[in-house]
Amino acid sequence: MRVTTVFNRILGLPGASVCSVELSTDGLVLGLRRRRGRRYRCECGDSTRARYDLSRRRWRHLDFGSTKVWMEADIARITCPACGIRTETVPWARPGARHTRDFQDVIGWLAQRMDKTSVARLLRCSWEAVDRAVRMLVADHLPTDRLDGLYRIGVDEISYKRGHHYLTIVCDHDTGRVVWVAKDRTRKAFEDFFTALGPDRSEQLAAITMDGSPIYMPVAADNAPQATVCLDPFHVIKWANEALDKARQANPAVPPTPATPAKRSGPATVAQVNAPAKAWRRLKTALRSGAENLTDERRALINALRRHNYQLFRAWTLKEQLRDLYRIPPEQARRYLRRWITRAIRSKIPAMQQLATRLTKYFHQTVAAVELGLSNSRAEGINSKIRVIQRRGYGHPGPDSLTAMIYLCLGGITLNLPTQT
Repeated sequence: MRVTTVFNRILGLPGASVCSVELSTDGLVLGLRRRRGRRYRCECGDSTRARYDLSRRRWRHLDFGSTKVWMEADIARITCPACGIRTETVPWARPGARHTRDFQDVIGWLAQRMDKTSVARLLRCSWEAVDRAVRMLVADHLPTDRLDGLYRIGVDEISYKRGHHYLTIVCDHDTGRVVWVAKDRTRKAFEDFFTALGPDRSEQLAAITMDGSPIYMPVAADNAPQATVCLDPFHVIKWANEALDKARQANPAVPPTPATPAKRSGPATVAQVNAPAKAWRRLKTALRSGAENLTDERRALINALRRHNYQLFRAWTLKEQLRDLYRIPPEQARRYLRRWITRAIRSKIPAMQQLATRLTKYFHQTVAAVELGLSNSRAEGINSKIRVIQRRGYGHPGPDSLTAMIYLCLGGITLNLPTQT
């Protein structure tokens, strides 16, 4: 059997065949020849038989053992009725690529599971080649219908670089996939999503989860007024903890606890000097802990706080009562939150009164999260995965590179290895 016949059966290239085999200093070079009668095809899909000229081009293919493999073929410049003068496309490589489809598919499959540096070392190519391959794969495989059928979405931002550089992430609650990534944390970034979504698909949205940022809510109200905006419960409880910290700072007296040592006469020891700082840390930890997670020591500290600093104890009680909002039956949420706001205002604790004013502003969004059982946890989980992608890649040179990796790993792209049939 001829050597070219063996390689033709191994590679199975559509529209071309191996006509020569050469072992050079660069590796194994396989010369390809177009099949007779094949028309030249443009990237847009049109085809023609006319050409300007031919040039020799080489593509990197998967290695054969420890030997690098290259494919060489004559490629033509053609005149496309729609695009003008273009270079023809070949079936074994993507337009503009210098690596074969199989090589890029392996890069993408590995990039979904490991860092780019390791991929480059394993396949013996440059980091830039891996980055270009990832972008081509995303452009080729990203589902074009990812914006169809959106019913409940979540929007959040994530920083990708120091100095307040952010990406806006939109995810689908039902599939858990990232459907839109935009640069910056601005109204325009979210408006671009609705522009791509279109008015018809925007009308199908029923719920949008987000944090309390004033950036995204006006955009959602303008482009999808029928959608219910749900305020993330995590951020509501975060506001409550921040208000509790302000109340603690306004009441600096630390209550005595059973663990506090008795005062002794004579020079103070190091332990006695550090005792107030330790008491503050114990108090802060106890106040931030949930009532169901309190240890015996922390519960004793809360009870002592009730006797010696009732206002701070009252602030902690209000925080715990606000946490109960997400445990009661959904139909009672609206009435419960109204009562909580009234109690917070009457408590005469400035920090809790400010929190009550804030929740009054976002009353309907807070209640909607309870009634629909939605939170921004899906988006927060995606942000955690993006952090893993960043650490795994040891950083990314720009937002476009990170965006391509987000789509590749979290956009619902499924890549098959050349060995999979």
